[in-house]
Amino acid sequence: MRWRRIRLAVALALAVGSASPVPSAAAFGTIDSGGQHREHERITRASLACAGDAGSDDYCFEPASVDFLAGHDRDFGGVGAPDSDEISDPAAHCDGADFLEGSYPQTRGQATAALLNCVDHLRVRLGEAVDRAGDLLDGDGQVVAEEVDFASDCRMVEAAESRAKCGTLEALGRVLHGVQDFYSHSNWADEADPTRATGDDNPPGLGLPGPSPVLDLRSETPPVVPPGLSTGCYGLRDEVPGVGECAERVTHAALNKDTGLIDPDTGEATDPTKPRGMVGQNFAAAVAGAIEESRRQWQDLRAELVGRYGEHDAAVMVCALTHDDPVDDCRDRGWERVLAGLLAGAVVLAGLLAGAVVLAVAVVLFRARRRRARMSGS
Repeated sequence: MRWRRIRLAVALALAVGSASPVPSAAAFGTIDSGGQHREHERITRASLACAGDAGSDDYCFEPASVDFLAGHDRDFGGVGAPDSDEISDPAAHCDGADFLEGSYPQTRGQATAALLNCVDHLRVRLGEAVDRAGDLLDGDGQVVAEEVDFASDCRMVEAAESRAKCGTLEALGRVLHGVQDFYSHSNWADEADPTRATGDDNPPGLGLPGPSPVLDLRSETPPVVPPGLSTGCYGLRDEVPGVGECAERVTHAALNKDTGLIDPDTGEATDPTKPRGMVGQNFAAAVAGAIEESRRQWQDLRAELVGRYGEHDAAVMVCALTHDDPVDDCRDRGWERVLAGLLAGAVVLAGLLAGAVVLAVAVVLFRARRRRARMSGS
């Protein structure tokens, strides 16, 4: 989710024709400045990080692992990766699915198609996470140390990065970014300003909670999109009213609830700074929806791992992704599969041995009966 689109700085630089070179992805590392408060990171931590002194469980992310997923300091992490190399792709941020009843530059069908592009894009990312997770384990179901090595930070969006844990967390982070953006950039969870007439500068809100059935990435059928659902049109000049390609359309500027303060522990959302976010509880509702959605997507990834790799290997993979010392912490879980196999083999062997004993006894009894019969006949 781009609660504060860093690409705006790039767009403005291009618009004024700056003579300096366009900043590289690394230059976007300062994510707690320019009006931003690391909203993606904080939502991700509130959703999935292990809580304080409560310790870890099977599904929450321990400190170093959540750093890789959510980002930290100047590092974007997996959830921030789309703001580095997908800044102009509407599908990565659920943009461009704007629509209003009546005369409007885009039809409901076109808006729905734009939203489904986002859903399909995120499904691909979820599939990538499932694929990359397969490299976390060896053939015996044990964690491969070099695939979860923490000696250096994950190098997100770099081709040189080959560690399976980094790749899996990046793919999951891209899913989380998109679904979190959905709640900020759409009217799913919010309401219109009741003091103004509705229109492209004040679109109606749906006031719905998360998670959204629209973002069911495991479904094999297209989601049913509510007729009134809209996300904002985003252009180089993001204004209200819209200009250029976004003229007479609901813009990102009119609809987003991108910035404010979010407690990374509790998810409490306060002090919104965007006009739409300052209407009622819109910012808090968007954050709450994004948190619930992030948890659902992590749950769905775990279910996909079970479906692809089986319960035992999936459990070790989840342990490897969430724990900071997975080689030690997940060893016993990995041997569960081996022990289960040995136990199953022992049961089979015991059954064979028991069968052999029964057969041997039957043969002895049969021969004894025949011997008695012969003796009685003589």
